[in-house]
Amino acid sequence: MLLVCGLVAGTGTTGTLYEPGETPPTYRGAPTATGPYTWVCDTFYRVESGGYQLTTDKGTIQVAFERPTIRGFEQQEQALTAAKSHIRDQFLRIGIQSEPDFYINSPEEAGHTSPK
Repeated sequence: MLLVCGLVAGTGTTGTLYEPGETPPTYRGAPTATGPYTWVCDTFYRVESGGYQLTTDKGTIQVAFERPTIRGFEQQEQALTAAKSHIRDQFLRIGIQSEPDFYINSPEEAGHTSPK
């Protein structure tokens, strides 16, 4: 299991990449991920009211969450490329245009992150 974290504008989001032999979470209505690598991450967007407050270095905005994204991949590099793209897209959806700093770590290493 790898945690893929994107940090930008004073905020961040993290998704999980399940590796071969690991069982990703399941929930009713979730798409079936095919492939030995499974990417799971929240999907969110900006709203005018309701939702949750998210504080960034550009101010506080309201965000709402959709069902998490679940996608399967045959190779780890494909999964990591898609994970970074997904995280970039989430920031764009809430109006953050800057490129995130990415950190990829096992859960045990997550307290000691290094950019990748």
